[in-house]
Amino acid sequence: MPTRTNPLRLNPLQRKTLAVLQALAQDEGLSERDEHSGDVRIVRFPHAHGQHFHIGEAVVMAKDASGLNNESVWKALKRKGLIRGDYPLSIRITPTGQEYDSGLADKVLRRADH
Repeated sequence: MPTRTNPLRLNPLQRKTLAVLQALAQDEGLSERDEHSGDVRIVRFPHAHGQHFHIGEAVVMAKDASGLNNESVWKALKRKGLIRGDYPLSIRITPTGQEYDSGLADKVLRRADH
């Protein structure tokens, strides 16, 4: 039987937010890994300029990252075991959250030349 797409039934905003968090977790300048738990803590968010911000070479439009400032999104991701944290003070992406296929990374993380 094929793997089910979006098995945790995340809504589009939750999926976009998770895709952004996963990208942040992969950037060593923005995150740090806890070797014991496997969680990745986001230590800082990139500064937005205009209607976007950069994560490494990727550009994220502000509209695609609105869930980062949405307590309900954090609570849903936490309830599903994808993150840990206390809104809005700290956030850690669990190993499950790091591996979950949001299906939206290519749409949310755009590659740009500037």
